[in-house]
Amino acid sequence: MNRQAQAAVLFLLGAGLLHAGFTDLYLRYVKAGLRPMLLASGVVLIAAAVATVWYEWRATRAQPDAEDRAEDHADAHARSDADDHAQSDAEDHDHAHTHHEPRVSWLLVLPLLALILVAPPALGSYSALRAGTALQQPYGYGHLPAEGPLRLSLVDYAGRAVYDHGRSLEGRQIKVTGFVALDHSGAPYLVRMALNCCAADAQPVKIGLTGRIPPVLQPDAWLEVTGTYTARRTKDPVNHGPIPYFQVTAAKPVPTPHDPYDETWNN
Repeated sequence: MNRQAQAAVLFLLGAGLLHAGFTDLYLRYVKAGLRPMLLASGVVLIAAAVATVWYEWRATRAQPDAEDRAEDHADAHARSDADDHAQSDAEDHDHAHTHHEPRVSWLLVLPLLALILVAPPALGSYSALRAGTALQQPYGYGHLPAEGPLRLSLVDYAGRAVYDHGRSLEGRQIKVTGFVALDHSGAPYLVRMALNCCAADAQPVKIGLTGRIPPVLQPDAWLEVTGTYTARRTKDPVNHGPIPYFQVTAAKPVPTPHDPYDETWNN
């Protein structure tokens, strides 16, 4: 891989990052708050590519001048010696500037192809059932409206149900959205994957469903459930973490949300 190829790879990687950052594609990989850093990384890579091309062009222009100076110096000596020295200098110059980078460096193109061609789906029920709930006690609870149904994130509902013992939820109609996961016994859970930084460290937060559950549930299908708080709880079989329940009165399928991950647990 020569310098021009290196610059091309840098430029394509930078363009791929900018493409992901200016679209929703980046949400498959990192949390929304990292978008500025992703865009900045793309700009830096493109700038590095342009700088590489610029310095390579300058070096190519400077090479003929260096050869002319070498010939002038050789003319001060015997013609035969000058020819020998010129040939030796040319060979040394070519040897010094000919570097064969390992072909494995072309593997740097693979992340770009994966980013553009093979955008992975968001993590779903398969990952959720193989990891313990990541529910953490929040530092505080946001203000809730005094009237009307409460539209809460799944993480917010789970935190209030477990650590606030549902005090702010009693007697209120609540709406929660998540994807369906069914354990080995067929028990349904509503899940949202919570991010700390990126999809690689995503962990599930789960709530159990009870009440008027739809008779047919498909894993990974997104549901909006309406219902009320219940004090019922269970323990996650993976890490024995607390899993609160939700008393369902109605449920309807919804499209996959714009951002399938939940970041509220780390705010």
